[in-house]
Amino acid sequence: METILTVNNLTKKFGYLTAVKNLSFTIEKGNVYGILGPNGSGKSTTLGIILNVVNRTAGDFNWFDGTTSTHEALKKVGAIIERPNFYPYMTAIQNLKLVCKIKEVPDTKIQEKLELVGLWERRNSKFRTYSLGMKQRLAIASALLNDPEILILDEPTNGLDPQGIHQIREIIKKIAGKGTTILLASHLLDEVEKVCSHVVILRKGEKLYSGPVDGMLASHGFFELRTKDMEKLEALLEKNASFGKLTKENGMLTAFLKEEMNAEELNKMLFDQGMVLSHLVKRKESLEEQFLTLTKNK
Repeated sequence: METILTVNNLTKKFGYLTAVKNLSFTIEKGNVYGILGPNGSGKSTTLGIILNVVNRTAGDFNWFDGTTSTHEALKKVGAIIERPNFYPYMTAIQNLKLVCKIKEVPDTKIQEKLELVGLWERRNSKFRTYSLGMKQRLAIASALLNDPEILILDEPTNGLDPQGIHQIREIIKKIAGKGTTILLASHLLDEVEKVCSHVVILRKGEKLYSGPVDGMLASHGFFELRTKDMEKLEALLEKNASFGKLTKENGMLTAFLKEEMNAEELNKMLFDQGMVLSHLVKRKESLEEQFLTLTKNK
């Protein structure tokens, strides 16, 4: 895999406050990474450091192969780390033409990028007539004008209504589908679960986890089960070493796995013991449940 960014023991102190502490992670090409953590966990500071707008206290980071200077590397990066800021009395097209001049890229990409974010129909509307969601979408179009290798977004859905949130998430998926690497900071578990393949979890500037969203915990998931004789079912599963916690609610037994087992195996095992299930569903623990387990003991 091609490495886009390597962060080594990054630390940032503001006086006596340590905002980021010995943070290390790697970003590989073609994935969608989420930096997840509550407000004040060091997400924006981390993005600021790698984008050269915040000075680090210690540690280092390397873009791409490590031989490219940060100044040169940032020409291959698209980023939105503040509220979208364009000239209010200029249209979307006029604003983006100006961005092309500043970035020294031809303005031939403007139509393609406005179509990607669903704003081509409103290309001649003044920026001040845009809703907050449209402003955010224009900012994404602007960040994509130089066809960056990585797009960096800080809390991309902050302040948006449900429709605006959905639109931004769909656009992120679309951009990722075209092969662009994405790094987004978010305090929303739901956001990371829906759009990210990998996650870096921060708490008070320290990394709790870094890796695929699926592998956050060695969670084997759980079964939701129903049968005529629920007491017998519970007794059978209590004796089985593959199962941990069992809970009963609304006539359903939830059995958490301690090791890998598929639905077919369980169904056959219970059938062999004379039990016929009327309901059998295997589920994974949600990211929220895994996140709470991960942060609970810290």
